Formats: sequence, structure tokens, C-alpha cells
Amino acid sequence: MKIRKGDTVEIIAGKDRGKRGEVLRVLPKEDRLVIQGLNLRKKHQRARPGPGGRQLPPEIVTFEGPLSAANVMLICPKCGERVRVRRYRDEDGHAARQCPACETVLGR
Repeated sequence: MKIRKGDTVEIIAGKDRGKRGEVLRVLPKEDRLVIQGLNLRKKHQRARPGPGGRQLPPEIVTFEGPLSAANVMLICPKCGERVRVRRYRDEDGHAARQCPACETVLGR
């Protein structure tokens, strides 16, 4: 996967199209990402026993749902543009990610 935790991405398809956010979690086996503050879901949680024998009240929990990696594009931190990441090898022979627009190395 060419997108990693901590990268800034922009959603290019779906209900949150055009919004940007930071990647919180990467799920490579499912080819999905969890992005901060985007693709929000709600879950109704029933009352459950709590500490000290008290009853915790029922509530509606809001959380970020996973989003397909095909629906996002990486934002270059230097030029601020949406880019398709290019793979290249540095002088030590290590693989790295590179922005094709400004040729900035985005890290290994």
C-alpha cells in the first residue's frame, strides 16, 4: 500500500468527496483506511453493567468507519497537490515514495 498512517489524504469519491484528513489506521488486507473525522458512522449501544455494580446508560456512539483506499489520493506535504505516489530507489538502494509533481521524497 502506498498510503501510510499519518499521511494526509483527500477523498475523491463518495459522500465526503473533496474533504481532507489524516490517516489514523491502515488495513492492508482489506485495502481500506480509517481517516480522522471522515466517513462517520453511528452505533446504538445498549445499556450494560459498569464498574461498582452500576448500570451504564444506553448511548449512540459516533466513530470513523473504514474507507476503500481506491477512493482517496495522497496529498503531498510540500506542494499540497493530490498526487499518485511514485516508487523509486534512493542512492542506498532503499525503496522510497516520491511526489511526481515536485519530486519530493515522502519517506521510506
